[in-house]
Amino acid sequence: MTTAASFRGLRTAIYAVTDLAKAKAWYAEVLERPPYFDEDFYVGFNIGGFELGLVPEPDAPMERDAAGVPFWGVDDAELAYQRLLTLGAVDHEPVQDVGGGVKIGAVRDPFGNMLGVVENPHFHFDE
Repeated sequence: MTTAASFRGLRTAIYAVTDLAKAKAWYAEVLERPPYFDEDFYVGFNIGGFELGLVPEPDAPMERDAAGVPFWGVDDAELAYQRLLTLGAVDHEPVQDVGGGVKIGAVRDPFGNMLGVVENPHFHFDE
C-alpha cells in the first residue's frame, strides 16, 4: 500500500563546497554537462532525472565523515573511478566487486565530499 508519505526514490544529493565557481567547473567537466540551475546560493545538475546540488559553505572542512555516501550509477565503475582520480579527486575506496556483478568505488572530490560510483547490471539508465 502506498501512502502520501511513502518514499519514492532518491532525488537530490547536496554537496557543500568552499568555492562554488571551482566546484561548478569541476562537476561540469566530470558530468560532461552544464548545470541546469546556476545561482550564487545553489548550483544544480540534472543527472538522469536525479540532482546533484552544490551549496557554498566557505568553512566546509576537507576531511568529513564518509557516512551517507551517494553512489552515482555508471556503465563502467573502474573507468569512471579512474577518470575522477585523473580530474583531481582523491582515492577513498578502490572499485571492488561486492557480489552479483555489482561494483562500487568512492573518492573524495577536490572539495572534501564523498562521491561514489556504482556499476549495477540490475539497474538500467535512460538519458
